[in-house]
Amino acid sequence: MNYQETIDFLYAQLPLFSRIGAAAIKADLTNTLALCEALNNPQNKFKTVHIAGTNGKGSSSHMLAAILQQSCYKTGLYTSPHLYDFRERIKVNGELCTKEFVVEFTEKIKPYIETIRPSFFEVTVAMAFEYFAQQQVDIAIIETGLGGRLDSTNVILPEVCLITNIGKDHMDILGNTLEKIAFEKAGIIKENVPVVVSEILPETKDVFEEAAKEKHAPLIFAQDIFSVKNYHYELNGLQIEIADSATKQVKNYELDLTGIYQTKNIIGVLATIRQLQNKGWKIDEQSISYALKNVKNLTGLHGRWELVSKDPTIITDVGHNEDGIKQIVQQLKHIQYNRLHLIIGFVKDKDVSSALALLPKDGIYYFTKAQIPRAMNEKDLEILAAEKKLHGQTFENIDAALLSAKSNYRENDLILVCGSVFLVAEIKK
Repeated sequence: MNYQETIDFLYAQLPLFSRIGAAAIKADLTNTLALCEALNNPQNKFKTVHIAGTNGKGSSSHMLAAILQQSCYKTGLYTSPHLYDFRERIKVNGELCTKEFVVEFTEKIKPYIETIRPSFFEVTVAMAFEYFAQQQVDIAIIETGLGGRLDSTNVILPEVCLITNIGKDHMDILGNTLEKIAFEKAGIIKENVPVVVSEILPETKDVFEEAAKEKHAPLIFAQDIFSVKNYHYELNGLQIEIADSATKQVKNYELDLTGIYQTKNIIGVLATIRQLQNKGWKIDEQSISYALKNVKNLTGLHGRWELVSKDPTIITDVGHNEDGIKQIVQQLKHIQYNRLHLIIGFVKDKDVSSALALLPKDGIYYFTKAQIPRAMNEKDLEILAAEKKLHGQTFENIDAALLSAKSNYRENDLILVCGSVFLVAEIKK
């Protein structure tokens, strides 16, 4: 098989969450452990940082990877889902894994696919571990897919764990309360391994304290170490003043990830870096500052409050749940525009009504869908939105919606695409 045939094989043969939802998820780590065993346990051949959370784990993963590779460490990065190219999931120093590797790996594990019957995600996790081992990375940033306790990535023994944020998402799988969701995320905490929590909530603090105590894991709440004193947002940059509670020093950072929600993520990232420094990793302030200013160039991150066009002004953001939409609405308050054009689409298994209730009533809406089976039909979305006093037109795909938004665009308007990772992924570069 060539590369495209290999990707088609993986999509066709393996249970895929983006296609069928919860049915693709295995309720234990058996398959991942069996795949890793067949590959001689590549996950044990390099150091790792493990990241879980409802929102912010993708941005945090990329920031950490950027800092480590700027510090001259050969750095692996595993994230999901991808936007444009499957290989975005597996990178070393910002470079996609090779097509040849994807083909060779898939051929190699075909017998195990037949006997183990793994999911798509389980195969991609094993693929990432094997690639990082072959590439002899110094360290790899490993982002969980969903949850933590039973996530396929949860077979590593990391240097440090990071839990970014707990919000109401995937409640059909992880539980219908913040406490239950936090319990699943806390499942990545390992014996004697430091764990950093980016954001404290009253409902979740006790959950993390209990899990850390049980595992004898040092627990670090990021806001006890760093605090955001001030920030300034512009379309092409975010300036943040961070105070260090120990030294009382205030440092200024410029981020090319311009979402204001990065003010929450950055303190978790800096606290995680502090833990790595305590373990002997050589990371200096100059590398941190440069990396945070150049995350997109260093790691290839897309879709986080990303300005993709200036004329017309088009921004994309992969915020797709209640917390993610809250952050988007907060961001809009910092932007001056005449009219807001919102192109939105969701998947069916999200709490779409709660997200819609947060969106501005005076926006011009373009209801559409990603081209995946899990996508909510645009007509159904229009009906739900009307209940929340949101009105607009429906479109069968993102291209048609974007074409209409552009034709309605006037000077100083803003076009925003959000609501689903898969929708943002379909915007052509």
